[in-house]
Amino acid sequence: MSAERLLVVGFGAFPRVPINPSGLLARRIADSPRLKLLLGARPDCRVLRTAYAAIGTELEPALAEAPDAVLMIGVAMRARRIRVETRARNRANLFFPDADGWLPPQLTLDWIGPAQRTSRQARAALIALRRHGLDAGPSRDAGAYLCNATYYRALTEDRPALFLHIPRLPDPGRPARHRMYRRARVVDAWTRAFVDVALILLVQARLREWRCHPL
Repeated sequence: MSAERLLVVGFGAFPRVPINPSGLLARRIADSPRLKLLLGARPDCRVLRTAYAAIGTELEPALAEAPDAVLMIGVAMRARRIRVETRARNRANLFFPDADGWLPPQLTLDWIGPAQRTSRQARAALIALRRHGLDAGPSRDAGAYLCNATYYRALTEDRPALFLHIPRLPDPGRPARHRMYRRARVVDAWTRAFVDVALILLVQARLREWRCHPL
């Protein structure tokens, strides 16, 4: 599987979330020894500014490098479990400004794009997450903010792509060392499971290549 290239995407801070765990997860996945060994190199990792401008300045240059698969991770404030996003909608949020204070001028992300774009890898990813003992479920609503907008853009590319929404990290209260220990355990469990999801995307990319270019 050394020929495949993986792009892992997380996000930076945004209003009400000064520390975004999705960026931490993205970096940890990219540093996975398993992925480095299988790919022969460290996956490309991008932690995007939580701003619509970052789609053009940060995400699109990464996609232009033609990764074979894309794994995206964001945080869902109200989620109680991991959400495997099955689709992205051609819709923006006109009431919730991004981290730069900017609001989209229109409800539609792309005037000529379809109403939605879907991922074919969601079911296999959901099975993998549950095998790790994680509470995960499918979702048909990636929101109307940057997570949805970046996912919609990534799904325009003809390659396996998937977005995982994580809940906020647990905060069991004091003492602080117990809180940090519990958070570390959660992040470790998520990292192991998400690496397996990344491998599923890469396998799908290899199978797709074989179908397009049979021996």
